[in-house]
Amino acid sequence: MTNLTKKQSFLDRIGIPSHLFWGYVGVLIFMMGDGLELAWISPYLVDRGLTVQQAAGLTTAYGVTIAIGAWFSGVLVEAIGPRKTMLLGVLTYTIGQVLFLTIALPELHYGLMIPTYAVRGFGYPLFAYAFLVWITYRTPSYQLGKAVGWFWFVFTGGLSVLGAYFSSWAIPVIGHIGTLWVALVFIAFGAFLAVVVNRDQIDVKKVDESKKENKLKELLNGILIVKKEPKVGIAGIVRVINQASQYAFPLFLPIYLGKQGVSTTVWLNIWGTIFISNIAFNLIFGYVGDKLGWRRTVKWFGAVGCGVFTLMLFYTPYFFEENVFLVGLAGILWGACLAGFVPLSALTPSLVGDGDKGAAMSILNLGAGLCVFVGPAIVTLFYDALGVKGLMWLLAGLYFIAAILTNFLKLPDETVKKVSKNVKEKIV
Repeated sequence: MTNLTKKQSFLDRIGIPSHLFWGYVGVLIFMMGDGLELAWISPYLVDRGLTVQQAAGLTTAYGVTIAIGAWFSGVLVEAIGPRKTMLLGVLTYTIGQVLFLTIALPELHYGLMIPTYAVRGFGYPLFAYAFLVWITYRTPSYQLGKAVGWFWFVFTGGLSVLGAYFSSWAIPVIGHIGTLWVALVFIAFGAFLAVVVNRDQIDVKKVDESKKENKLKELLNGILIVKKEPKVGIAGIVRVINQASQYAFPLFLPIYLGKQGVSTTVWLNIWGTIFISNIAFNLIFGYVGDKLGWRRTVKWFGAVGCGVFTLMLFYTPYFFEENVFLVGLAGILWGACLAGFVPLSALTPSLVGDGDKGAAMSILNLGAGLCVFVGPAIVTLFYDALGVKGLMWLLAGLYFIAAILTNFLKLPDETVKKVSKNVKEKIV
């Protein structure tokens, strides 16, 4: 065993591809910068004079570009390579952030705030999801579930945990706008680690030489892959269902819990704890997926588990009023099961050949972006008609539908084995 192998063995043993280590660190720091304002930008803007509807419109425009960037991320990796795609994400975020902070935000010029803030939305999908595609190309199948679990660990840890904690410290010291300027430092440092310090080499053009002459054809492949391999489209639908409730719950669940004796402060603590649970189980289900099987893990722990604990989030405070511990426990278990979908990022590119992995990941990434719309849209469309109870059953029902859809996500070798078994039975 060489010294290099000894150095790499610990990282590989815990599931991080050692040759991509600095990429993971870079994504963590980049997402920390990108997520600095997510927990406070809307109330801050409302305090400065915008209406709630205007603040919501701003974040909606941001969500549109997230979805577009998520779809383009995979196919751009195959068209121009992961490093250039990630740098494009850095560039779009930086342009949007600088313009937002210099010409739009100071005077609350809403007509300029919408496009400048929206441009930022291209940043993290092009950066982070391009690295996720990089992982799928450069990680052996036996390690892929764990590698993807670590990706979602650093992604969520930066976006939803470290960014919020840093803001809670920075805002009293340097103010809201100063904190937003510091975000650029994290973006630049994260990009330096992931693109420059990370020395791993990948040449996806070699996967299919015919594609390098026609970049437009490669971009179209991000749509045509659904027709070529319908299972990828099913995986995209499952991915949308995965986090739809994550964006729906904050719109109505705190109000419901408040009526059951759970204060807003307590709810925020529960919500934060949910995602500490989630990032921990991102790793656990990466390991479980590699051992138990990616499809089984997504179906039983992800879809069925989330469906059950979605209902528990409604019925626990209903039957046990003001029992914060039980409500928090239901939330923690829901957050854990939300991580049960992690192996989907390993399963989906494995449904297709090497030349279509980027396109398959683009559909999955598009699903991740569409979550931002589907959750709030469900609340908007059905809250008045169904109420909280009906909404919770609707969201739980979507998870159970996802469990059924997961049955169709069989890997090529599973299908071959099934056909071979049927042939043998007929011969016998």
